[in-house]
Amino acid sequence: MDDNRSPFFPPEALAQIRKGKVFSGGIRHKEIVGPLLPAGAEWISITVPLERVFSRYEEIFTRFEETATDDSIIVFASGDPLFFGFANTIKRKLPEADILLYPAFNSLQTLAHRLVMPYDDIRTVSLTGRPWQEFDRALIERAPKIGILTDREHTPATIAARMLEYGYSHYTLYIGEHLGNPEKERIRRMTPQEAVSGDFEHPNCLLLDSHPGQCRTNSLHGSEAPDFPVRPFGIPDEEFAHLDGRARMITKAPIRLLTLQALELNRRRVFWDIGFCTGSVSIEARLQFPHLAVISFEIRPEGKELMDTNSRRFGAPGITAITGDFLHTDLTPFARPDAVFIGGHGGHLEEMIEKVKQVLHPEGCIVFNSVSAESKEAFCRGIERNGMVLHPSTHIALNEYNPIEIMKATLS
Repeated sequence: MDDNRSPFFPPEALAQIRKGKVFSGGIRHKEIVGPLLPAGAEWISITVPLERVFSRYEEIFTRFEETATDDSIIVFASGDPLFFGFANTIKRKLPEADILLYPAFNSLQTLAHRLVMPYDDIRTVSLTGRPWQEFDRALIERAPKIGILTDREHTPATIAARMLEYGYSHYTLYIGEHLGNPEKERIRRMTPQEAVSGDFEHPNCLLLDSHPGQCRTNSLHGSEAPDFPVRPFGIPDEEFAHLDGRARMITKAPIRLLTLQALELNRRRVFWDIGFCTGSVSIEARLQFPHLAVISFEIRPEGKELMDTNSRRFGAPGITAITGDFLHTDLTPFARPDAVFIGGHGGHLEEMIEKVKQVLHPEGCIVFNSVSAESKEAFCRGIERNGMVLHPSTHIALNEYNPIEIMKATLS
């Protein structure tokens, strides 16, 4: 159903309602459909925690079995229940249940119809009870149209603020509120700058559309470029903000890209960057492989400011930056890595390898760039002591810098 206070249901759905005995849905749904329910109808409100809701469902099904009743629970849901909707939850929680669906248009379809906007090319993202990851990915991948389902925390204003924070200002926002409700429905067209201070009523959804033909300054080259610049492949070293202005304290672009290749990030899910310094490896990984969860560690407190500056400069949202001594950091809150790059070790490389091994995914890898015979020996000792397998290295010399050996190890 939609948000219309006089809902339309097809005849076959109305027939199900008339003969139903047990109904379920949100509080808002009950207010709308209450007059349609038969006398003596039982209602189960869908509220969190959902475990309580499904316990009630199980009780109802048990009652049906005990009384030999051939009956159903009729659930009211917004839009299309298979589109990030409650039917998906039912399929997961009650896999043996038979489900009969009478879908309506989902909110993003409705908004597109109101705008007469083709939506076959829209990238759909749900932020309803979900983190920013997929929205960030859509921005990084330069999706020309993005449809967003919101909640009370991920509002049009907070979404616009995140876009502006990371430089993605080249979209028009179309915000639909109370879609389907003739008395309350409102659709507005805004820039991110306008939306960030806007006031929006829930429920709402958004469609983001890029501006073809307009221009903005391309931060990588300092010149006018299309408002949808191509993602950089190998960010120029000089474009980063550096630690104390020391331009040499960075993993150089060619080495950076070879390191990402050794990590095989195209098939990884969680990447840890230990000793991120300027954040160059983390940011390059985030931009080239935006499906990744990137978690980065740096002992120097000023590293957090550097990561914030550089990730915003290059439009790389979603990197989790942790400052403090890695060897004394509680790793339990973080997703288990299947790729780890050790970019800085402070003379404790072997201890780091031992700690990483304890959390590394069985099919994961560790990559280390050695710049001296001593660091190479330390890495080899750490790998051998932890029973890991050392792979063939890549040797590279770049300009006047010391030769580098890109080393890799796995659990088997």
